[in-house]
Amino acid sequence: MPYTQAAQNIKMLVCDVDGTLTDGSIYYGDGGVESKAFSVKDGLGIRLAIESGLDVVWLTGRNSAAVARRAAELGVEVAQGAGNKDTGLREIAVAHQLLLEEIAYIGDDLNDIPALAIAGLPIAVAGSADPVIALALHVTTAPGGYGAVREAIERILAAQGILKTSEEAFVSRLTMDGESGQ
Repeated sequence: MPYTQAAQNIKMLVCDVDGTLTDGSIYYGDGGVESKAFSVKDGLGIRLAIESGLDVVWLTGRNSAAVARRAAELGVEVAQGAGNKDTGLREIAVAHQLLLEEIAYIGDDLNDIPALAIAGLPIAVAGSADPVIALALHVTTAPGGYGAVREAIERILAAQGILKTSEEAFVSRLTMDGESGQ
C-alpha cells in the first residue's frame, strides 16, 4: 500500500524509544542512575499529534525511570519491558480498540521488525538497520533522537490534510496559554 493511502487511516503512532526517540545512547552515572536525551522537537511534535487527535504510545523493551518521566511530562502512555514488540503492539491495539491497520509504528532496529511487519504504516528512522529500512513505507531524514518522530508525525498529519490547521491551532493555543508544549 502506498504511504499516503496508509497514512490517511492512521489513528495512533506507536514509538520505539532507544534509537528512535533517543539517539540510542544510555548514560550511567554514579549509583547506577540512568539518563537519556530526548529531543524537544519530538516532544513538541508529540503534543501536536495528541492535540490533533492522533494518539501516541511508546513501546520499549527496556525499563527506565527516565522514559517514564518523559512520557508523563508529555502525557503519553508507555509500555516498558516489552519482550515481543508484536505482542505489545497487538495488546495496545486491543486496549485502544484499533485495528493494526490504524496504527503507525516507528522504530530503528531488529527488535522492532515484528511490530513493523504488522503495523498499518511501518516507519524507520534514518540510520536504521537495513532489514528495518526494507520493511518501512517511509524512512525519515532525521535520525533517532534528532526530530525523527516529529518528522513522522508531520508527514502523517500532512497526508491526512490537517497539518497546517493543526499547527495553526497549536501555535494559537500556545500564544494564549504561554506554554512551551515541549
